[in-house]
Amino acid sequence: MEKEQIILTITNEMSNNLTNYQLELLKNVLIVQFKSIEITILTDELKKKEEQDTNEKYINSFISAKEIEGCSKRTIKYYKENIDNLIIKLDKPIRIITTEDVRMYLSDYKESNKCSSVTIDNLRRIYSSFFAWLEDEDYIIKSPVRRIHRIKTATLIKETFTDENIEIMRDDCKLIRDLVIIELLYSTGIRVGELVNLNKADINFEDRSCVVQGKGNKQREVYFDARTKIHLKQYLDSRVDNNDALFVSKNKPYQRLSISGIERIVRNIGIDTNINRVHPHKFRRTLATMAIDKGMPIEQVQKLLGHVKIETTMHYAMVNQNNVKNSHRKYIG
Repeated sequence: MEKEQIILTITNEMSNNLTNYQLELLKNVLIVQFKSIEITILTDELKKKEEQDTNEKYINSFISAKEIEGCSKRTIKYYKENIDNLIIKLDKPIRIITTEDVRMYLSDYKESNKCSSVTIDNLRRIYSSFFAWLEDEDYIIKSPVRRIHRIKTATLIKETFTDENIEIMRDDCKLIRDLVIIELLYSTGIRVGELVNLNKADINFEDRSCVVQGKGNKQREVYFDARTKIHLKQYLDSRVDNNDALFVSKNKPYQRLSISGIERIVRNIGIDTNINRVHPHKFRRTLATMAIDKGMPIEQVQKLLGHVKIETTMHYAMVNQNNVKNSHRKYIG
């Protein structure tokens, strides 16, 4: 009975598009095809379970694709948490999520969490990436995020460290290890994730350089200054462990420092010295700004920082306003 009802529903739906002859052909084809098919009427509970399984399959497939692309564990976790939150909140199959669903979710999220437009635009980019991938893989017909445009955010000149800040932090370091962390972050501009993955064998003292594994598993060479070289040698000479890691905990069992460990070290230095917002990324931005201000070509700064797009480098390198003022007086009067 269920098969007959399904065939009747299909032919009725197609009646305005097909001739009577074509409808008859369609009906005969459906009858033949349905002979070997068993029809099961799903309960609401089974339907819900099937939808959840399908949603989970789509999300896991997307996450696997991102892992293959070389995204960091931190990025993968950020993607999954926010996609899971969206799907749980909307509580519907991914294939029928609409643009309005996503818009309402972003609006409610901003209101309930009192977060900035920057945060909301970050979420929009995550969902855009997810649904665009589903579209490319033919899981959905069209991404519902395609019509949600980039959210305008205020362009703020982010803080960098002054020369005095750096000297004060150097003087505050109680451990030679912490001093080297400050020096290496400041002179190379490497990401904190790249820093924690460094091994002792990666350091080339002769060239004052080291090779780091950047985003997308791309390697690049970065360079440090003479001061960093001296302190780095002192630190390694003071080590009593056999760990290959460049930076390890100060107590046994001398484990490799994690990203959160590095962040905690520099944050505590900031608290001790009353310097505002001390975190690893600020050293990277400081290096980029200083390099631009001293005349390093932007393309070289891009290569130094390991950016794929030069626009990304420009966001890091906020040109010193005093230099703008001096140039105005020099060239314009």
